[in-house]
Formats: sequence, structure tokens, C-alpha cells
Amino acid sequence: MPPRHVSHECPDCGIPSACTEAHFIDNYASHLELCDTLRQINEDDHDLLSGRFFPEFEYPGPQIEEAQVNLVNWDTLLYSREFNAVNEARPMRQVTRLLTYPVTVGSILHELSPYDLRERLLPEGLRSLSALRYTLHPPRSGAGIDIKGLRPNPPPVRLFILGARAESSLPREVWLQLAHLFPRATFHLIFIGPESMSNREHEFPLPKREGLNPWGAVIEDRLGGQMKISTYVEYFHTLHEAQAFTPYDPYFDAFVLFHPGLGHPASSHEWADTLPQLLSTKCPVICTGYTEFDMKRDIAWVQEQARGEADLLLEPGENRFRSLRWDLNDLDPGDVSCGNWGVWAFRGKRYEADEYRGKGNAAEKGGSGWDR
Repeated sequence: MPPRHVSHECPDCGIPSACTEAHFIDNYASHLELCDTLRQINEDDHDLLSGRFFPEFEYPGPQIEEAQVNLVNWDTLLYSREFNAVNEARPMRQVTRLLTYPVTVGSILHELSPYDLRERLLPEGLRSLSALRYTLHPPRSGAGIDIKGLRPNPPPVRLFILGARAESSLPREVWLQLAHLFPRATFHLIFIGPESMSNREHEFPLPKREGLNPWGAVIEDRLGGQMKISTYVEYFHTLHEAQAFTPYDPYFDAFVLFHPGLGHPASSHEWADTLPQLLSTKCPVICTGYTEFDMKRDIAWVQEQARGEADLLLEPGENRFRSLRWDLNDLDPGDVSCGNWGVWAFRGKRYEADEYRGKGNAAEKGGSGWDR
């Protein structure tokens, strides 16, 4: 029999999950495993279109440095950052769906990060993150507004978000929450990917590739005084070969890959040229995954393609600041995932000269962390 379109809706969750009522009854036992989650997804989607007022989407601005943030979980973060009180589960799911992108990056780079040597962070990861934290948390310089208070400022920290899709179209107030976590640092977010400007042509028409803008970048400057955003509708390996961003500095640069699909059969070929270039920069690469299976598939692909030239910085596991809202794959009603469910990090292996103290001491240094 030829395949038929899914047309029969479940009376409980309202999601089409079978082609006929007879097939729905046959698979009802397996559908019950996801029925409650599918109903939650359906209700959350209708909530966004309900026309109600969304107080959870009002974000706080900068706060005094003495008011330290607490990055243990979502509740402590929202409380310490003085967000509007979110007392219900549905508004909490809606607000975390957007904030998971900047907060996931900030929770790893911050000096009060919940990820330490006791919590999944490896010694190589501490070395890489310490370099970035040195830049993100500079000491007080005594700068002022008069001539005597003039002080040199360090360059901004560049975060390269590769394969950017939905994260590049987030409201800029959402990304400014990352800058508020680091009040004495500046950021330059660089979104790179062929889909980084999808459905945004009416907002920012792509400029011509000429003159001082050879790659047609869309520049958004002076966002809150601490952030600048550049968007390149191009592959990273093309920009890297043209040396558009060189030199790279582990003290100022980091790469972020949100759900990159490194090991997915349909997209792994697009990352084959990019991975060696990422390893050559020696900068940390932070990756997330939709599910545990998706994350482990990406790790296995990196481990196979790197051929021992990569160090694991952060052990893979569930992200403390994952999206609390579940998402549904429109092509497969049984495929349920959530944004940034898992997080891990790696970096190109660094070879440093050291004094030879015998075979015993050399063997005690251990591996790269992949065998953990």
C-alpha cells in the first residue's frame, strides 16, 4: 500500500499521529509514552498565539557589580538577576526557550560557573576557560570620565556562533543578557552560516559584497554599549581560508555550536572542512545537542575525524540551563527534543615543551579526556 499522510489527531494531545483511526488504536500504547509531552507542546504553541500579555519577556537591565549572579539553576539565576517573578510552569518554559542560548554560554565562561573540576570540567578545560575568564573579569582599573581617568581597554571577546539559525534572529534584548553577566567586558558576536539571515531579509537587506565589506556582513553596533553583532551568510571554512578573522587568541576568542549536527548523516559533510580549522585555532569550542543521542553522535564524529588531535574540555552531560520547553519535529510527531539539552566542549590539542623527568612522570600526565 502507498504511504498516506498523517491525518488522525489524538483526542487527548491534539497532535496528528496516525493516518487512520485504526492505526492510532493499534499504536495507542506507544503513543501514551509521549501523549502528555505532546499535549504540553500543543498548549505552549497556542499560548504564544493567545494574545495575552507576556510579563516574562520583560528583561532586566544592568545591575550593580556587587549583586553577584547565582548560576546554580534557572530559579537562582532569574532571582539573582531580578527578573519578574515567574510563578507558573508555562511562562517558565516560554522564557527559558529564548534565554537558554546566551545563558548556556555565560554559565560556562563565568567565573562563578557551576561547571568546575568537581562538576564535569576537565583540567584542560580549566586552562582554556581560565584564559577567557581573565579577559571577561578584568580587575578594577580606576578609570574615570576625566583626563586622569583614561585607561586602555582590552579588545572585545569574540564569540563565533557557527551554523547559526534561530539563534541569530533572537531579539537583541535576549543576547544583551550575556553582556549583563559580564559588566566589565565587551562582546562581539559573529553569526556565521548560510541560514543565519533566513526570513530576515525584510528586516536587514543583505548589503553588496564590495569595498570594505567583501563578505556582505550585516553589522549591528552599539547594542547597549557592550555588544556588537555581525552576521555572515557564508560558511566558516570559506572565511577562515580568506583569513577574515585571523589571528585567533584563546584569551579573546571562543566558538559556539548550537545543535550543529556534526555527526548527522545529512549535515556531517558540511563540517568536514570546518573541523580541522577549528582545531588549528586552539580556541575552546562549546557544543550543544537536542538530545543525548544527538550529542553522543556528534562526539563520536569529532573523535573519529580529529584522530587524536582534540582535547575534551567539558564532559558531555545535561545542560543546567537547557530549555524547559519541549519542541516537536513537524515531520515526525514522535521526535521530541528541547533546545540545548546537553552541552560539552573540546579544543585542538596543544603540544608544549616540558622538561623530561623520566618515563614514569611522562606517563602520569594522562590522556585527553575522551576515555572518561
